[in-house]
Amino acid sequence: MTDLVVRKLLIDLSTPFAVRWNGGDAFRSAFFNALSMSFPLGEQYFMDSVRAGLKTLPEDQRERFAAEVQGFVGQEATHRRIHSLFNGHLETQGFTNTLERRAAKRMQASAHMDVRVHVGATAATEHLTAIFADWMLAHPEALEGSEDRLKTLWLWHSAEESEHRSTAFDVYHAIGGNHEWRLRLFRYITFTFFADVTRQTIRNLWHDKALFRWSTWRSAGRFLFGKHGFISSNRAQWRAYLRADFHPRQQDGTRSEQWLRDNSAQFTVVGQPT
Repeated sequence: MTDLVVRKLLIDLSTPFAVRWNGGDAFRSAFFNALSMSFPLGEQYFMDSVRAGLKTLPEDQRERFAAEVQGFVGQEATHRRIHSLFNGHLETQGFTNTLERRAAKRMQASAHMDVRVHVGATAATEHLTAIFADWMLAHPEALEGSEDRLKTLWLWHSAEESEHRSTAFDVYHAIGGNHEWRLRLFRYITFTFFADVTRQTIRNLWHDKALFRWSTWRSAGRFLFGKHGFISSNRAQWRAYLRADFHPRQQDGTRSEQWLRDNSAQFTVVGQPT
């Protein structure tokens, strides 16, 4: 188990930012915007799923997980709040969040399913976000040219995603989730998550009038499939989840720990394990 600290980020998001806030790059801005559009609803789903899973455990096991789940929920609630502020600026700029509407319909349709399905889906998504988080911390140039407050937002979120990467996974196994369903859910989540983000990114680029520009797709190719691109660099990390003996703590978390140490002036601690 891990001691998860809840932090309040000390940045000002009341001031608007440019449409192409990510270094003037249309693709990077649209892609990160699509990710942010997925977060408020997604983070709420993660919190609800893990809390529901915790309630099904016998009391002795529940006590074992209680502090970590409390920290997980606190971190995700903070992410939800700050990305809601970020998304508010996107809405003012005229961007439409269709990703959230699609995801909400899927969640409503699956609400009746066994809690293990929801916790397993959360664990699968948390693995994808942990991969992206560690890649971001290793490649801060993905935010090159952005305002410092926005760099801090995305790298802080990345650091905390890496930090709590094992919570949902551990709860899933504690409530009786098995390997077969873990893999089924992981493949499903991989497809739906990237399909949603791709569609929303395209919609964002259309609104920005950058969808059919060569520079947009040159940037996309470099960002996703370049030598150190997000997809080309992380195939092994994605496949690792398929192993029967996989555990998220097998992944290196030192970049997250280092960023949180080096940037402690950017946040205040508002909650710690008791």
